[in-house]
Amino acid sequence: MSFSKLVHKVKSEVAFYKSLAKDTEGASGIEYAIVAGMAAVILATFMSPISGAVKGIFEIIKTNLVPTP
Repeated sequence: MSFSKLVHKVKSEVAFYKSLAKDTEGASGIEYAIVAGMAAVILATFMSPISGAVKGIFEIIKTNLVPTP
């Protein structure tokens, strides 16, 4: 490979990596992943208190709908 072809190849690869560094297309995907992770942590944290409250509401409804013998 001649020196000029080598220089041209290196320049084209440098230009490719510069454009790759400036590309922000994948940034939105990372942001969505962070938001989804935060939502999962919040759901895991508050799942049992919410579950207990919903069960309590359904128990109240059940006792009021079914007549006691």
